[in-house]
Amino acid sequence: MTTLSLRLPDSYHAMVKEITAKEEISINQFIISAVAEKISALETQNYLEERAERGSRNKFMAVLSKVPDTKPADYDR
Repeated sequence: MTTLSLRLPDSYHAMVKEITAKEEISINQFIISAVAEKISALETQNYLEERAERGSRNKFMAVLSKVPDTKPADYDR
């Protein structure tokens, strides 16, 4: 595990202290969770961009053309 020295604006620190007190977690746990959440969001974005590059509009349209052109059932309108 790595130790990290962090400079945080006083207003953010006050808000983090308030939230962690209410949630009964440590500031360390809060920051780890926030970093993990941000990493997850960025990795998801990267994955979706890579996946989109592999996509083919022509293949998509070919599959879509196989869907029957019917009206939806009453319960699905």
